Amino acid sequence: MKLKKSVSLVLGSGGARGLAHIGVIRWLEENNFEIKSISGCSIGSLIGGVYAAGKLDKLEEWMRTISKTDIVKLLDVSWGSSGLFKGEKVINTLVSLLGDIKIEDFSIPFTAVAADIVGGKEVWINSGSLFNAIRASVSLPLFFTPFNYNGIVLVDGGVLNPVPIAPTFNDNTDLIIAVSLGGEATRLGENKNRLAKKEESSLSFQESFMKFISTIQKEDKKTENWGMYDIADKAFDAMQSTIARQKIAAYPPDILIEIARDACGTLEFDRAAEMIELGYRTSNLVFDKNRTINNG
Repeated sequence: MKLKKSVSLVLGSGGARGLAHIGVIRWLEENNFEIKSISGCSIGSLIGGVYAAGKLDKLEEWMRTISKTDIVKLLDVSWGSSGLFKGEKVINTLVSLLGDIKIEDFSIPFTAVAADIVGGKEVWINSGSLFNAIRASVSLPLFFTPFNYNGIVLVDGGVLNPVPIAPTFNDNTDLIIAVSLGGEATRLGENKNRLAKKEESSLSFQESFMKFISTIQKEDKKTENWGMYDIADKAFDAMQSTIARQKIAAYPPDILIEIARDACGTLEFDRAAEMIELGYRTSNLVFDKNRTINNG
C-alpha cells in the first residue's frame, strides 16, 4: 500500500475565489495526500479552519445553496465610520451552522493570520474561538469593521501576507502546498467563453448590492457608490497579488496552485459550485505538470 504524503496546506486570501480552496482540498484527499497542518488568511482561514474542525462537508453544502439575495441579507450595516458592515451576522450564521469551535480542540494544527494595523505586523491566531480568529482574519478594510482581538485592532491578514507560508516552516511534513488566489488575470479561454454569463451575474449582484446600500444611506447615485467600492476592491486585489508574489518568491512552497484573480468577484459567493470545480481542476493540472517535470 502506497503511503500518503503529508502536507502543510497554505490557503490564501481573495474573497469568493477562496471557494476554490474546497476543490483543492477535495483533490488532495482523493489523491493520497494527508493534510497535517493548515495556515490560512481571510477566506483561507475560514475554509482551512472549518476543514481542521472536521466540518467542511457541512460548510460546503451550505455554500452551494447561497444566492445573491442571501449574500445581501448577511450584510449587517455598521453605523460607524470604520467599515460598511459589522460582519456579526455572517459569523453568527456560521456559529449557528457549525457550532462554537475551539482551535485547540482540532486534531491538526491550524493558524489564522490577521494584520495589526497599529503595530504594522502579522498576528498569528492558533488558539481560542475559531470564529473570532476568522472574523479577525477576514476584516477587509473599508468593507468590514476591524476586529478587536484581546485589545489589538486587527484587519484582513491579506494586507500584510495574503499567502501565509511562514507558520508552516517548522512543520515536519513532506510538502508545503500553497494556494494563491492572486494569480495572473486571464480573460481568454474558459473565462472568455463564459464572459456574457459572468457579466450578467455580476450586474445582477451589483444592482442588488447598491439597492441595499442606497436604501440604508438614502442616496440615489448608485453608479457613483458602486464605482467607489469597485475601485477599492480592485486596488486591494492588486495590492494582495503583488505582496503574494513577493512572499512566494522569498519563501517558495514545494507546490504552488494559483487561481486567477479575475476568476470571480470578491462577493460572488453564489458561484460556489463553479469555484470549487475550478480549484479541483487547477490542482489536477498543477500536479500533472509537476509529475511531467519530475519524470522528464
